Amino acid sequence: MSRLRDDVWQVVGGVYDQILAHPFLAGLTDGSLPREAFRHYVVQEAHFLPDYARAQAACAARSPEPASVQSFARDAAMTVEVEHSLVVELLAAFGLDEADARKLPAAPTTVGYASYLVRTCSLGTFPEALGAIVPCYWIYARVGEALLQRSSPDPLYAWWIETYGAESYQETVAGALDLLDALVLSADDRERLLDRALTTARFEWMYWEAAWRREGWPCG
Repeated sequence: MSRLRDDVWQVVGGVYDQILAHPFLAGLTDGSLPREAFRHYVVQEAHFLPDYARAQAACAARSPEPASVQSFARDAAMTVEVEHSLVVELLAAFGLDEADARKLPAAPTTVGYASYLVRTCSLGTFPEALGAIVPCYWIYARVGEALLQRSSPDPLYAWWIETYGAESYQETVAGALDLLDALVLSADDRERLLDRALTTARFEWMYWEAAWRREGWPCG
């Protein structure tokens, strides 16, 4: 029987291929990405990451085993300490602090994605929570790994790439995948987990697309 991670990748791999080919990521690596698009992305990260950490903490709360409680609690703390710190430093490169960023609106995709993660991880079953959260880890790791081979002539973009391509981040993702493979699931639970994973992967593509388009609210 295949590992659960293999089944998840079979579901999300096609979306990942579309993400890797997206002009936002192509522009990161060749340096052609407009700075305003990257600024939009960083501002949205300032809105998104606290809810991502909340979703990780919810996974910890719902975890049936002490090892997974510890793992997700640690990852939630790392999101705040490492990823959040990166965003604060990137905002500074645009002359913004976190308070400035939070005065700017969270885009529709950011609101939808963050709400989906927090809701699923808080109210779904533990397998559903894992299905929703693991692609966040894994797709970023695969993107970071792929982009690290190319880097970027723009030092700001190279800095972002190095964070997600770094060995320490890859090790964090490996731990999440090990937890995924350890699950013993019914056929129904497996189907629901895979459905949640596909939804998250789609939101990942939408997040890059929103940054590329500098998405805003269409009314109000």
